[in-house]
Amino acid sequence: MSVVAGADWSYQKYKFHGLSLSGIRTAIAMPDLSLSFDVAQGYPYLLTLKKFFISHGHLDHAAGIPYIISQKAMTSQNAAQFYMPTSLVAPMTNIMREWEKIEQHQYKFDFIPVKADDEIEINQNNYVKVFPTTHRIESFGYTLFETSKKLRADLAGLSQEEIVSLRRKGEEVNEVHHHPMVTFTGDTQIEFLDSRPWIKKSKILMMESTYLDNKRTIANAREWGHTHIDEIIPRLDEIESEQIVLIHISSRYPDHEALKILNHRIPEKHRSRVVIYPGR
Repeated sequence: MSVVAGADWSYQKYKFHGLSLSGIRTAIAMPDLSLSFDVAQGYPYLLTLKKFFISHGHLDHAAGIPYIISQKAMTSQNAAQFYMPTSLVAPMTNIMREWEKIEQHQYKFDFIPVKADDEIEINQNNYVKVFPTTHRIESFGYTLFETSKKLRADLAGLSQEEIVSLRRKGEEVNEVHHHPMVTFTGDTQIEFLDSRPWIKKSKILMMESTYLDNKRTIANAREWGHTHIDEIIPRLDEIESEQIVLIHISSRYPDHEALKILNHRIPEKHRSRVVIYPGR
């Protein structure tokens, strides 16, 4: 088990830069794909990205939207795309209209409502798929998928010449495989794990774990639409993810204390794949 050193963390080819601390800030970017999950207060590392996936409208996750829009306008960038719950689109639009009055400047922005199972193209090999989460207000999580093409299983015994012949006849010889690579939950109760089958199969699962000990109970967590580590531990065996990244940890736990608690509480067989993402 480890605490991410600073805001940077990577696993295999996937690189992340961000921060996540309950009630304070959550914005985790994937710079190589020019996207971010949530925006916190709108930090400098977000300002050149193109796509923002907003889990819900609480300030520690979404307050930076107007600032990012303003900075993109000031630096003559194209308008970013903000994907967000439908219920957030109208209020955020109204907020931007008020800022336009304050600044006497008209902004370009693109607020795109999402619903469960929507797919958003990132590039020819990647897309993001939306899944429902359970929080105090409308909320969604997002999974980055990677696609690959492989020869159709029913053609496995054919020779190269036979496969080429089928291609010449216009037959599709490949089938597309969809691989869940990175899942980000935002704020949610534990029920998100069962909302879609691909979540537990994601190579990297970034999930909230706000409370880590008996200072707060499961009931306390659920009252505010959050997840307690006591709900996660019994389900570690069924989570297939190679890396489980705990985000949104309460500010009552300094990183060293969180690490100490989790090293004691996480079963030894799972410790090597559990990571604490920092918020400070």
